[in-house]
Amino acid sequence: MRVKLLTTISIFTYQLSVSQTEKVLNGKVFSQNIPLNKVEVINKTARISTRTNELGEFSILVRPQDSLLFYSKDYFFKRFKISQENIEQNNLVVNMILKPEELDEVLITTIKFPHVGPTQEVSDSITLMRSSQDLRKYTGVYDGTIANGMNFGAMGAGLLSLFKKEDSGNKKPKKKTPELDFKTFAEATCPLDFFTKDLKLNPDEKALFLEFCTADPQSEIILKQKNLLYTMDFLYAKNEEFKKLNTGIKN
Repeated sequence: MRVKLLTTISIFTYQLSVSQTEKVLNGKVFSQNIPLNKVEVINKTARISTRTNELGEFSILVRPQDSLLFYSKDYFFKRFKISQENIEQNNLVVNMILKPEELDEVLITTIKFPHVGPTQEVSDSITLMRSSQDLRKYTGVYDGTIANGMNFGAMGAGLLSLFKKEDSGNKKPKKKTPELDFKTFAEATCPLDFFTKDLKLNPDEKALFLEFCTADPQSEIILKQKNLLYTMDFLYAKNEEFKKLNTGIKN
């Protein structure tokens, strides 16, 4: 009886240890039945990551209850809690939703053009032409000019100078695109419940915590890399410092 009991315990212990070991989980990531390439697949529990290939396929080590994150900048964030059934089926299918395209703000202005008339230089040319016409009338000498003609070269130069002045007055300096800071990047990249559930921060502590992280020079390096896994690791580490700092202030 004792031998049977020990055998049963050994088998149960073996099965439990096997179920808790890491196993390779295979899957595919789609969006509207189109496979997605280079989607970051992150095992947040084990702190490992991989990327999908051109067919949307991926393989990653998991255990039951591990949390998988699927991230691509053009798609909404996706999170999965891995079950034993997912591991046994070994064919996880993930559908991601494309973010709506954000259009730049368009400013419509009304431009009023002044009435275009002959300039002073054109008026002088007309007066000169009329004088020469009168001279030919009384002298009978043809000087090669056209009756009632106009100096179109002078008129064209006058109109061109008018439009140049108008265009230079309407030009506005281009606005520079504001640089992305770490606080904005972290809020846009991490899921909404990451700060409350994972970092266990109160809603009113979030803004102060992100300013605390931004003050660290390391945040500039993280911002340049734009890697979700590195960003989350950095936030985890800063959260421990932030908690200790708050505890010291309260005491």
